[in-house]
Amino acid sequence: MHRDAGSTADIVERDRKHFIHPYQVFDTYLVDDVLPIERGAGARLVDSEGRSYIDAVGGMWCTNIGLGRDEMANAIAEQVRQLAYSNPFTDMTNLPAGLLCEKLASLAPGDLNHVFLSSGGSTAVDVAYRMIQFYQFARGTPEKRHVISRVDAYHGTTYAAVSIGGKPGDRVPGFNYIDDTIHHLSSPNFYRYGDGRTEQEFADDLVAEFQAKVAELGADRVGAFFAEPIMGSGGVIMPPADYLQRLWQICCANDIVYVSDEVVTGFGRLGEWFASESVFGITPDIITSAKGLTSGYLPLGATIVSDKIYDVIAEPGHDRYFAVGYTYSGHPVSCAAALKNIEIIEREGLLDHVRQIGPYFQQQLRTLTDLPMVGEVRGSHLMACVVFVEDKQTKRNYPEELDVGKLVANACEPRGLIVRPMVHLNVMSPPLVIDRDEVDHIVATLRDAIVEVRAALGSAG
Repeated sequence: MHRDAGSTADIVERDRKHFIHPYQVFDTYLVDDVLPIERGAGARLVDSEGRSYIDAVGGMWCTNIGLGRDEMANAIAEQVRQLAYSNPFTDMTNLPAGLLCEKLASLAPGDLNHVFLSSGGSTAVDVAYRMIQFYQFARGTPEKRHVISRVDAYHGTTYAAVSIGGKPGDRVPGFNYIDDTIHHLSSPNFYRYGDGRTEQEFADDLVAEFQAKVAELGADRVGAFFAEPIMGSGGVIMPPADYLQRLWQICCANDIVYVSDEVVTGFGRLGEWFASESVFGITPDIITSAKGLTSGYLPLGATIVSDKIYDVIAEPGHDRYFAVGYTYSGHPVSCAAALKNIEIIEREGLLDHVRQIGPYFQQQLRTLTDLPMVGEVRGSHLMACVVFVEDKQTKRNYPEELDVGKLVANACEPRGLIVRPMVHLNVMSPPLVIDRDEVDHIVATLRDAIVEVRAALGSAG
């Protein structure tokens, strides 16, 4: 523990007084103590009291290679000593940034050969949004400024990114959003909204809705479509049938930029560097990425752009410049961390490991569906979600104020497991290095916690 941290009680009290957390719920924060994490190794965390936990959340979808790696620490320290920072603007660069952009271009599908580096997933999406505006202006179609997204999508927390996102819980009173040019179509959540249709019929209806929206707005006014290959923070929502590929085809036919948000799915979570083409048969115009890019060791985001877009905005003779930049764009230490992270994933064969362990993880989690309050287990490879319902037959949710997902997560914690609660859900995205014994422990512990919560709810009526 840091020598000035004090006792666990000191840590908790200091945190309560001074640290404003992301998505902080103020009323319950005054009641529930935080969990102070002191250290981590691999897929495990240790708190300030020395208790160990399997981190089935993988930090925040990001600790792909696992925590506590000496070679990551060494690579970061070496870069700090050699060059901790340099100006990234216009006519200056640094060695790690150039090497990383070259590497990302080699890993990305199609002609995505150009990379804008920022500080995280939200900024990567924000850059994509502004890149599309600039691209449409540069090609003489500035009226193509409307963006289509979906309910339950999560694309980040900057003003543009949260406006593109469509999670109801993110669109709260007290904030403004871009609502005139950003449009949201139905969630592709088949379990919740299938309503007796087959999965193919559900997909057909979603595709028809997309076509209708393009027709309503006019294809000459629609600039882009943003989509996660699998919706992450919306609840690990799998795309039904051939839905995403058909939307991509419609975008191609109507000159609409397709943005694949791979902030979560990139860098091995589905057993591929990127899921768009390898898993879903889509070659997007732009890919946004972060999280697994450095496995959470340092902040970094990357917006990877196709030749088709770059060649238009960079065409000589127009005296244009891309007026977007961050102090930490291409930060040499973050880029060195990303290069070492990618090297580890390659050298240790972690993509192949995910292809092996991922189906086992999904199979074992699906054994939980025999429990009365588990309505569905969904996901792919090392992205998973357990859905809790009060009635499996009708799929009726528990009252939202009960926060049943948090009740289950709270029951997991003293058993040495961390899962991420989202009202009616528990979401998991463990490090790619997880093994079968840890998978078995996650599933057994989650089962015990669910049984305990179900019994408590029954006793309470």
